[in-house]
Amino acid sequence: MTLTDVTLSTIIFGPLGAVMIRCMMISILLMSLLVSFRLLVSRRKIGYFSIALALCLVLIQYGQLLGQAFSTESGETGIYIELLLKLLSFAMINIGIYQLYNATRKRDFIIFGLFLSSTIAISMTYWYVPVWLEGSGAQLSLIRTLGPELYLFLLIFLSFMLVNPRIGQNGKFQMMLTIYFAAHMIHVANVYLFGGTQAGLTLLELVVPVFFYIVLFLFIVERVIEIMQAIYNSSITDGLTKLYNRKYFYKRVSQYVLQKIPVSVLFSDIDNFKKLNDTKGHAMGDQVLKQVAQIIREEAEEIGVCGRYGGEEMVVLVTDVEVDAGELAERIRARVESETIVTVSMGLAAYHKGVSTEQLIKEADEAMYQAKTTGKNKVILFSA
Repeated sequence: MTLTDVTLSTIIFGPLGAVMIRCMMISILLMSLLVSFRLLVSRRKIGYFSIALALCLVLIQYGQLLGQAFSTESGETGIYIELLLKLLSFAMINIGIYQLYNATRKRDFIIFGLFLSSTIAISMTYWYVPVWLEGSGAQLSLIRTLGPELYLFLLIFLSFMLVNPRIGQNGKFQMMLTIYFAAHMIHVANVYLFGGTQAGLTLLELVVPVFFYIVLFLFIVERVIEIMQAIYNSSITDGLTKLYNRKYFYKRVSQYVLQKIPVSVLFSDIDNFKKLNDTKGHAMGDQVLKQVAQIIREEAEEIGVCGRYGGEEMVVLVTDVEVDAGELAERIRARVESETIVTVSMGLAAYHKGVSTEQLIKEADEAMYQAKTTGKNKVILFSA
């Protein structure tokens, strides 16, 4: 072929187009493998190992396909290896995605092992053609691959039924499976109905799987974002009450004080909490902490920052200057009294010129202490 023979049509539909698309696919696979391996090293979660292994199998498969683009034909062994890699890689991707969102128990390892063994056994049917079947070599070659190709449809169906309900990112996963199903349908139609003679179907057979692995890459990247968000949230929130922790709360108060915004700080303490723990146990104490935190969150989350300052002490930074902080504190106190088995003493301090972050919180704390030592279950405004 000379340069004058090279047209857009020959590039797209010819061997050069196949090489370009497969090179692009290998690039996407390498990026996905790099991210998966990085997550495996940092997180040491078996799901990333399964996905990384699956991507390695796909890379081998596409490396083999790329090699076939420069050869006139592939032998029976080459066809079988390509088919086996396709089945195993798809199974491993789904196992890995399942493992990202679920703990892998001993029973799961047994199920996965049996599943992969069955997949290998199905692929072995390629080598066994019934002696009573008659036909040309090309026809018998198609029959060899028919069983494993139909089995792949079963794998897609099982992924929809068994994996999809048990993971996050369901939308992306369903899109992945839909694209893979479409790609396999195109492949089966092109091979078994048209004998690979339709240039348009051949092109689609090459292109559609690219979108599957693009979505898989996005799936892995979004999982990274989920992990980073979870790590960040755990670093700024209290594990029991889910309110912000002391360090984060102090940081937020500092931001407003430095900007001289007229905020208020509510400082609350559960009355007789030690006695509650001693008489009814720590489980009851934890339950009460969560109940009080929920009430504070419901009343103040949209107008400020809610935090657990330590022990049974919970705080609110009221950032909405139009809100009456005293009325807010009274609503919280009244709800705690009526909806739980405890009461709270609350102190309120407002921003004033020259006050520091530490001093503002301390003033609210002192007002709370005054409420606690003068009868409890009340709200007191700090006064210098």
